[in-house]
Amino acid sequence: MSFGERQRYFSLDAMRGIAVMAILLMNIIAFSMPSQAYLNPRAWGGTTLPDLFAWAINFILVDGKMRGLFSLMFGASMVLVIEGREDGLSVHKRRMYWLAVFGLIHACFIWHGDILLSYALTGLMAGFLIEKDVSGLIKWAIGLVIVHVLFWGAMIGSGFLWEAEAAVTGADPEVVASYRAILDGFGRPGSKEIARELIAYSGGYLDALRFRTTTEAAMVPIGFFVSGFFETLGLFALGMALLRNGFLKGDWEEARYRKMMWRGYALGLPGLALLAAWVWSTNFDPLRTAITTYALAVPFKFGVMIGHAALAMLAIRRFQGTKIMARIIAAGRAAFTNYLGTSVLMTTLFYGYGVGLFGQVSRWQVYLIVPGAWAIMLIWSMPWLNRYRYGPLEWLWRSLARGKWQVMRR
Repeated sequence: MSFGERQRYFSLDAMRGIAVMAILLMNIIAFSMPSQAYLNPRAWGGTTLPDLFAWAINFILVDGKMRGLFSLMFGASMVLVIEGREDGLSVHKRRMYWLAVFGLIHACFIWHGDILLSYALTGLMAGFLIEKDVSGLIKWAIGLVIVHVLFWGAMIGSGFLWEAEAAVTGADPEVVASYRAILDGFGRPGSKEIARELIAYSGGYLDALRFRTTTEAAMVPIGFFVSGFFETLGLFALGMALLRNGFLKGDWEEARYRKMMWRGYALGLPGLALLAAWVWSTNFDPLRTAITTYALAVPFKFGVMIGHAALAMLAIRRFQGTKIMARIIAAGRAAFTNYLGTSVLMTTLFYGYGVGLFGQVSRWQVYLIVPGAWAIMLIWSMPWLNRYRYGPLEWLWRSLARGKWQVMRR
């Protein structure tokens, strides 16, 4: 099949499949270890050389980039839904309402690291972007990312003031306690938060449920929305722009994708490598690691994300029509089911009510589990979609958003 009109839609499904698989490379740490291990390798996960190299590779190539790809596709999907029918905006709003419900269920009953609620709330506010042209969307994306960097730079930068006050001889004990609380929030080894998570997620299901719904962990999904709002909205805008300018549809020439890939990597990889080396040299000081991750690395992260997206489009072109690409496309068409299904699988594997590996596997070792999860996505998605029109949760979400049960069987 030529990379023509029908293939453009396959390119979107394929990119979505790549994104939903790749996001596990990012989430696997939060599934398997206390949350602070995600930000700071000294907090948990081992400090052997293989563990720290695993952190560095993740920081340079994975962290934020895979969620970025997922967010780009979400923004692109908003355009397809809203512009695809006369009542598109109403359907979009209902989709976001129901996505918020799914997100709350996910966060409360399955996994605290839910991103769906954040996407739903941000998506409800993103309708005004639909009216922008490609140039306007890119300007909005850049502006929102700048606001995100300034926001986090100011937030974490204030911690350095506390650090200076706490370092003064005879410092007020309340100042010292406040400074230690800030360090706890940014991944200080041995913090009480780490100990509480280890107890909650190494116990039974009710222990995990109580922790997710009756402690500060209950606010994590809202925290994702507030802390990542500007960046997420910027990614949605960029996804809309990349759909409209033909990038995500496969309209570009291969040479143009290659040029974009090399430009993205040239912008992002050297900067992230230098930042990783600097953070490592501080022995992963919590404040310096946090400001690097949340602010300093962001512009470089976007460069690598664009490089990944262009590389993915080249791979989709290169392997179109192959069996493996057909399975990736199917995984993308069932991305919602695969995303939530991965949470069920991983929490069963790591939490105490399942296999009980939470906090037991080192940072480099945990990545050995990822290919198995990918295999499950690739194995089940295609035969299901050969028989049915939608993945199970895609069908439910679509039916709820449209107020009518959709035809499921082919």
